[in-house]
Amino acid sequence: MPDRGRASRQLHERRGHRGEWLAALALRLKGYRIVARRHRTRLGEIDLIARRGDLVLIVEVKVRPTLVQAMEAIARMSERRIEAATDLWLARQPDHARLSIRFDMVAVLPRRWPVHVENIFQGR
Repeated sequence: MPDRGRASRQLHERRGHRGEWLAALALRLKGYRIVARRHRTRLGEIDLIARRGDLVLIVEVKVRPTLVQAMEAIARMSERRIEAATDLWLARQPDHARLSIRFDMVAVLPRRWPVHVENIFQGR
């Protein structure tokens, strides 16, 4: 008998990777350059880092049935993890002093173009 938990995790992971790919495409079409995908740090992971000029987007990608569910999926604990990972990423950027950071979300919904929500939360 196959491990259902593992199969479910793999399906969830494939959906997530597809969602990140669609989110990255949507942001590129808006003029952003994707700087990093699934950026891992010891404090957490950032789904996408996008940049246009001195504006850096720290993007959380959520694949959900509705926009409301996607927005509700970003809990305060997630925000802290994303902020901590962002601090580590930012410390390694030679031009960090000029950069403006914005925390956005891209919701990947069924049969719709991804929805880009700016300023999903305010950083510290």
